[in-house]
Amino acid sequence: MRLLLVPLGVLAVTAFALTADFPPPNKLPSQPEMPSPVVMRDGTKITTKADWEAKRRPELKELFQHYMYGKFPAKPEKVTAKVLFEDAKAFGGKGTLREVEITFGPPEWPKIYLLMAVPNGKTPAACFVGPNFEGNHAFVADERVRITPDWCYAGRPGVKDNKASAAGRGKVLDVWPFEQALDKGYAVATFYSGDIQPDRPEVQEGMRKTLGVAAGKKDPAETATVMFWAWGVHRAVDYLVTDKDIDAKKIAVVGHSRLGKTALLAGAFDDRIAVVIPHQSGCGGAGPSRSKNDKAEPVSRITKAFPHWFCGNFAEFGADTSKLPFDQNDLVAICAPRPVLMTNAEEDQWANPSGQFDVLKAAAPAYELYDLAKPIVADKMPETGKLASERLGFFQRPGKHSMNSDDWKVFLEFGDKWLK
Repeated sequence: MRLLLVPLGVLAVTAFALTADFPPPNKLPSQPEMPSPVVMRDGTKITTKADWEAKRRPELKELFQHYMYGKFPAKPEKVTAKVLFEDAKAFGGKGTLREVEITFGPPEWPKIYLLMAVPNGKTPAACFVGPNFEGNHAFVADERVRITPDWCYAGRPGVKDNKASAAGRGKVLDVWPFEQALDKGYAVATFYSGDIQPDRPEVQEGMRKTLGVAAGKKDPAETATVMFWAWGVHRAVDYLVTDKDIDAKKIAVVGHSRLGKTALLAGAFDDRIAVVIPHQSGCGGAGPSRSKNDKAEPVSRITKAFPHWFCGNFAEFGADTSKLPFDQNDLVAICAPRPVLMTNAEEDQWANPSGQFDVLKAAAPAYELYDLAKPIVADKMPETGKLASERLGFFQRPGKHSMNSDDWKVFLEFGDKWLK
């Protein structure tokens, strides 16, 4: 086994400062419609890119931290990476498979294990990166790929008593279909979300334990699980931008369901990410909190079923989402001018596909502050099976809640337009 230490240098210890005097949720004014991304809290209209980037965009980041996802953790002072193994003849010689251990703190801190597939002879390559539900071993049968010892989701291949096993090796090939991406000239990089924070409440583990975040939400703006996962994506990007096989300016983030929420948040809070693809992310992701779809998951339900995904403040809006000082259109707007693609399934109304298209339309005013080709978003929601590949893109396929090779065909097609 060849081990390679890759130093990534020292990063400034910074975090977005929550300096504004934000009132309790029940003291906020009611706003029945999604708040405009280009109107400040005090009512000032933003009309220039300079004011957007200097004033409104930072304000929105602070609002999302305080009222929804919790504090954005500081960047680590130092990040290092070690290649655990590398196989240049993987996938019948099409690509190089490697697994990288990423360290961003003292030895006892959690680490990320990034599994990568890079096309041979086509580098530096654009790269799709994101967290997964199963653990890296589920996507290839290679026995060198690490099996996570952390808590795992029940019902996944090879998982018993919430522990992964070798029985799950290579059993989930279409969720992160490496070979399909390689055939199109793209690299893929993924890590198990539980590397950063296992998905269960009230347990002091992962980054929650590391940073001393109280499981009982004593601070209503404390860092929540989706924010920790997004922060983990950023640590993967820390490595990718140093990898000579990866085009540092062509990194796309992808995630499904709760990890789709993660992908959108990660893209909004890291400008190094060039394309953002939240897949079937629903409420708390690309779906609006002010939903007009009675079949969609509401804030009141998601914050009760999964209280640890969001900070304590967000649950206070369950009874009246009109008091939210933002909606998910504003999170998409933070990504401007970078492309965002929302992908959905026709039968997955819980994720609110039509509401997601409304979010795209309502995010467009921030994009219009940039000198961009028109149209920025489609005039109307495209029919099922047709990709609207505008900068704010949309796609809906037949079927249910899942991520598979058919979805990846669309991700790669969108990448062909915006990453190549």
